[in-house]
Amino acid sequence: MATGSRVDPYSGYNFKVEWDGIIQAGFKTCAGLEFTQDAGTYREGTDSTLGMRKLPGLITASNITLVRGIADKSELWDWRKLVMDGKVGQARKNISIMLMDDEGNVKVQWDLRECWPTKWGGPSLDATSSEVAVETLEIAHEGITKVEWKK
Repeated sequence: MATGSRVDPYSGYNFKVEWDGIIQAGFKTCAGLEFTQDAGTYREGTDSTLGMRKLPGLITASNITLVRGIADKSELWDWRKLVMDGKVGQARKNISIMLMDDEGNVKVQWDLRECWPTKWGGPSLDATSSEVAVETLEIAHEGITKVEWKK
């Protein structure tokens, strides 16, 4: 007897990144979609010697790391250069990371606010390798909102 319909998870390779309302060039990887929250300890004088209370601390969001092959476009470098030139206010963007199903429909979207690049990394060059030259961009943000798309 069937107990329900099968629901397969989405593939991690099927994603896109958007800012300024434009889908950006394909990224090889996108990492860092995570929050952590420290647990602080607290003890009152009347608490037993065996027990410390655990209280939730501040929530910290990890930086997002994007990796893509280097091509003729320099917008990642240009974006980082704005920050290096002290123009962080101009550099801040809202970014969406979208996970899609096999048909290309967006199923889950994470919206990041007030993003700016903290680090740009160039390729490791090796004349004996046939690997693609990639650039890495690390992005700080001030919060993530998760959007579930309708089926």
